[in-house]
Amino acid sequence: MKVLATGLVAALVAWLVLGFLLRGARLPSAQPNHRSLHRTAVPQGAGIAVWAGVAVATLWLPEWLRWALPLAIVIAVSLWDDRRGVGVPMRLAAQAAAAIAWIGWTGPLPGVVLVLLMALAIMWMANLYNFMDGSDGLAAAMTLIGYAAYALAGWRANAAETPLMVAVAAATVPFLVVNWPPARAFLGDVGAVPLGFLAALLGIAGWRAQWWPAWFPVLVFLPFIGDATVTLLRRLLKGNRVWEPHRDHYYQRLVRMGWGHSGTLALYSTLMLGTAGSALAALTRAPGVGYALLALWSGALIVLFASVGRDWRALNWELDANKG
Repeated sequence: MKVLATGLVAALVAWLVLGFLLRGARLPSAQPNHRSLHRTAVPQGAGIAVWAGVAVATLWLPEWLRWALPLAIVIAVSLWDDRRGVGVPMRLAAQAAAAIAWIGWTGPLPGVVLVLLMALAIMWMANLYNFMDGSDGLAAAMTLIGYAAYALAGWRANAAETPLMVAVAAATVPFLVVNWPPARAFLGDVGAVPLGFLAALLGIAGWRAQWWPAWFPVLVFLPFIGDATVTLLRRLLKGNRVWEPHRDHYYQRLVRMGWGHSGTLALYSTLMLGTAGSALAALTRAPGVGYALLALWSGALIVLFASVGRDWRALNWELDANKG
């Protein structure tokens, strides 16, 4: 009953705060630019409503500050970035400090090398979540499906943080309604970056506490991890400046190739349900096949990305030929 109540409170508070922000035009607008997939200005920063719902619903949790303080650092810097802009070094420094602080507060340090690897994984997840928040409904769907999968696995393991996972999933539902194509509001950095940050924290916490094997959180969020990571590697190999905004993600190419926001959301939501659902099934029935399942889904995504890349090159060749 406590878990159910947590979800209801999170959703209600998020809905009320979201309505307050949107009715009063209290959010800054994201203006279209060379990276965006939108042609009109859309309010951004609605992630504040998600975190308001989570905060109110989880204040009663034991050791709440252990999660809240590192997360608050990332939320604060991301909010400032939405409003005024923050340089890349400051953003990364804040994320690194918050990640290392959380690792130190959650138990004995596992060694310098592992601490650094964990911090890098947390920072990458925070940033890739932001990179993937560029098409209507995409980040909201990944959050709802991903954190719901976490919550089911956490409930199965009797994890104390299960209400937190439920709260995040529930608080995302009102936002998904206004972010559904065509979007009336965006998460903004204040929403996307901390959501990725917390997803990594919970993933690592579950692995350390043996709620789930290491493959589980990776498989749950694989559509986001795969798209962002393969895109980064491809841009590195091409000598691109990876820190600069771009529209080279596979989901961005799909939108521009005619799938639109709705078609891209349908495809990626299917992938999310597939990876998260199979992760839960394997965790429950056959944990030993987890890594094989991760490899299988990774291969399927690589085939998909290769197909998108081939069609993208063909489309651009045709456009160039027509211009000539």
